[in-house]
Amino acid sequence: MNVKQPSELTDQQLLNEVDSIKTSGKTHALFIGVMFGIIIFSIWKNTIGLFTLIPLFLIYKLLDKSKRKQALELELKARNLS
Repeated sequence: MNVKQPSELTDQQLLNEVDSIKTSGKTHALFIGVMFGIIIFSIWKNTIGLFTLIPLFLIYKLLDKSKRKQALELELKARNLS
C-alpha cells in the first residue's frame, strides 16, 4: 500500500485521515492492553518465545501508527486547519 506523506495530502484528505485515526485510537489502546496481558501471562508461565514475540511486534506496529497521527496533527497546525 502506498502511503502518502502528510504534506502531499489535500486539505480534505488530511482531515479525513485525522478523523479515521482518532476513531481507531480507543480500539488500538484495547488491543495493546490485551497484548500486554498475553505477554505477562506468557512470562508468568515461563514460556518466553514466539507467543511473546508476536504481541510485541503487533504493539510496535500499533505504536508506529501513533507516530503517523502526530505527523498529521503537525501538518494540520501548519495549515491552520484545526
